[in-house]
Amino acid sequence: MQTKSRNLYLIPYVLWMVLFVAAPIVLIFYYSLFDIEGNLTLANYAKFFTPVYMQMTLSSFWYAFLITAFSLLIAYPTAYLLTKTKHKQLWLLLIILPTWINLLLKAYAFLGIFGTYGTANNLLAWLGAGRQQILFTDFSFVFVSVYIFIPFMILPIYNSLEEMNPSLIDAARDLGSSQWETFKKVIFPLTISGVKSGCQAVFIPALSLFMITRLIAGNRVITLGTAIEQHFLVTQDWGMGATIAVFLIIAMAIIILLTNNRRRSAR
Repeated sequence: MQTKSRNLYLIPYVLWMVLFVAAPIVLIFYYSLFDIEGNLTLANYAKFFTPVYMQMTLSSFWYAFLITAFSLLIAYPTAYLLTKTKHKQLWLLLIILPTWINLLLKAYAFLGIFGTYGTANNLLAWLGAGRQQILFTDFSFVFVSVYIFIPFMILPIYNSLEEMNPSLIDAARDLGSSQWETFKKVIFPLTISGVKSGCQAVFIPALSLFMITRLIAGNRVITLGTAIEQHFLVTQDWGMGATIAVFLIIAMAIIILLTNNRRRSAR
């Protein structure tokens, strides 16, 4: 009876996974087998390995790496300080709150902040540096992306730090370890699972950004996500757009599998 009841409870989950995970992936792969004229072909896959798309792929991975690296550099000290402060839940709420705001609204807010007569340029003018071109640059794209993704890096690291046994830090200091040695040999290794989870949560969606590249980078930054949008909405070449999506899904799956294997080996 128990096994039957468990199987019944699994039905909604299985249906959800089939309809909203497996079926879309199969559909994307199906569309990738057709050219713009509707002919069955593998030319889209051959076209993906041309220099244009290879450069686009490298660009996507490079920007995703930068966004992840800067997010980690800011998030780890922030998460560590959160564990030492009072009213932790209040500070966590303030960090989570921006994620409740629509992504499009946040992007438009930065259009005003980084605009020619926006807050950032008004501050630069007041400091005597003059008005600068901040919008439609690599800096603005990475900055806004880090701002959007950083809560997803802070939370898993914070959870790992909270779960860590404080007596291990005390033991390391009693044995004569400096603060840097304690961090390098005790704190960071014990919180590496949170770091990996945060990197997953940031790197994977950063690979497929397209709206921010439009609004903030002004198409100066071309990623795989931008190319997919172009093929589906502008050129109407759904086959090529689906092909890029297939490789993007494969890349994301590989990243997830590699980090999961490392976790198992670490355990």
